[in-house]
Parts: sequence; structure tokens; C-alpha cells
Amino acid sequence: MLEPRKNAKWSFTLSSNRMQTGGWARQQNVNAMPISTSMAGVNMRLEPGAVRELHWHKSAEWAYVIKGTTQVTSVDQDGRSYIANVNPGDLWYFPPGIPHSLQATGDTPDGSEFLLVFPDGDFSEDSTFLITDWLAHVPKEVIAKNFQTNITAFDHIPSRELYIFPTEPPSSDVAPSNPQGQVPNPLSFAWSKVQGTTHPGGTVKIIDSTTFKISTTIAAAEVTVEPGAVRELHWHPTQDEWTYYLSGNGRVTIFASSANARTFDYQAGDIGFVPATFGHYVENIGNTTLRFLEIANTDRFQDISLTQWLALTPPTLVKAHLGLSDDTIAHLNKTKQFVV
Repeated sequence: MLEPRKNAKWSFTLSSNRMQTGGWARQQNVNAMPISTSMAGVNMRLEPGAVRELHWHKSAEWAYVIKGTTQVTSVDQDGRSYIANVNPGDLWYFPPGIPHSLQATGDTPDGSEFLLVFPDGDFSEDSTFLITDWLAHVPKEVIAKNFQTNITAFDHIPSRELYIFPTEPPSSDVAPSNPQGQVPNPLSFAWSKVQGTTHPGGTVKIIDSTTFKISTTIAAAEVTVEPGAVRELHWHPTQDEWTYYLSGNGRVTIFASSANARTFDYQAGDIGFVPATFGHYVENIGNTTLRFLEIANTDRFQDISLTQWLALTPPTLVKAHLGLSDDTIAHLNKTKQFVV
């Protein structure tokens, strides 16, 4: 049941903004949105050259770049490395426990902004494992032994975490040579270069582990809906939907069975949530294109189209349920339309 206290809408503008020298971050998790138990999100901005410091966390991290270019670096459990510049509309993904860093390039004066999604509703951006925080709690004698160098080399390490901090933009030749080689599956994906499928009322493009192999816990669709059009009536059979609105104005009615339904209006910067199996649609109620991300905690994107279901059900059975004419039933689409 969709309880009143479990609001299916949250705006990042309501989140506490963690301001740092070099950028900011604001998050949504179950503390802000109790219904969202399977996923959490962070909106982060880095000024040109600024770094989200070397860190790792127990949850996987999936990211969508909103503005600017971000350079990502990582080393996996076998010592294989990865470095890439990720552009607007593109993605990165780090499996649980894999260390990484994020740095805005100097390509634009505004730096970079991105959306991070974690397949854990309890995730907190304030509880990640930071390299500066760790070394601040290790005796310098032990640090010197670990790195096999003189203890004085560590006289200037920070006494507390940096989290986000300013520095010079990355150069093009920052990657050291690696005898272990590169990771076998890229940790970023140029989704912006993928052509969306056009439907009567908009477009859709889907990303999951079938195309972005490393992303085994997050699948997504980027959807556009033209004014007056609708992301068709549908539901997701096994996974919750965490939605982020990039632009435009949308209206969603969520059907939770037992005569229980609620309607929410969304705009850019808002987060929506639809529990698995709950029927819903997304209607563009504005005058400009509505664009949003449908994100699920799964390796494969799945949904059930109401129209397709009825079109592939015996017509007499559909007529007995809904009283539709033979002509109406005959015109039901037997393939998913996504946006109509």
C-alpha cells in the first residue's frame, strides 16, 4: 500500500547542501524519502580542477553526467587501472569496494555536475571510506613502514578528511604505466552517443549490463516525452523505479492496488519512486520536452506495457473485462510504444 507518510517525491532543493571549497554535494536516502529503500541518490558539483577525493564504499556507484566533463580514475582488486573523461549524458560505474576518484576537467568554467545513484536506500555520502580520513587515524610509523619510505615524507598529510578540494585540472598524461594492465570491462560508457528509439510521443534509450557490462546492479532508461504525450501505462515486474527529472514538467499517478492510487507532479531536480509492480504512467503537463531517467536496482531493464498485454490477450477476454469495441481492440499495439 502507498501510505501517505511514504511520499513518492523528493527534491534535491530540500536536501542539506554540503558546501566545500571546490564544490558541493546533496543527497537523498531513506531518511529523506522512506519509501526509497532500494536506491539512494547524490547530486554533486565540482569546480574546474576540484576533486572528490580518493575513496571507496560498500555500495556500487552509478553516475550520469549532467554538465561538464569529469575525469574518473580507479584500480580494481587485481591491480588493473582505469582512467577516462566522462562527458554530459555519459555514465560511469564502480563496483562495491573498488577505489576511485572524480575530478572536474578545465573544459568549462562551471566545472562538472553529475547524478550518483546507489543500489542501497540506506547509503550515506557522509559515510564513505576516504584516504585522508584513514591515514589520519594510522600512526605515521606504520604509514612509513607500509610505503617503505622515510617517516618525514608524511609530515604534511592532512589531519582530517578533504572530501572535496580544489587543485589544478588534470592533464592528458596523468596515467602511470601499469604492469597489470587495464580493467577488462570499461568503467564508463558514452551513452550520449547512443541514438534513442523514436516513438509516437517521444524517445527512449536503455542501458543495462547487456551493453554496459560492468553495470550489474543498475539499469536505466533515458526518456523524453513531448508536450501532451504520455510514457505509457506500465509497471516493472520485479524492481523498484527510482526516477530523476532532468527537464520539463511531469505528472505521475501510481496505482498500488486495492483502490489505492496517488498523483504527484515533478519538475527538474525532483526524484520520484515507484515500488515494483505498481502501475504508473508519466504525462508531460508542460510546454517543453520532458526528460527523465528511469533507474532500477537490477542488471536488466524490464517493464510490462498495459497496451501490449491487452493486444496479445484474446479479444473476447479483453471485451468482457473493459467493454471495448472490436475496432478498438484491433488497433491496440502489439509492440511496446513506451511514449504515446
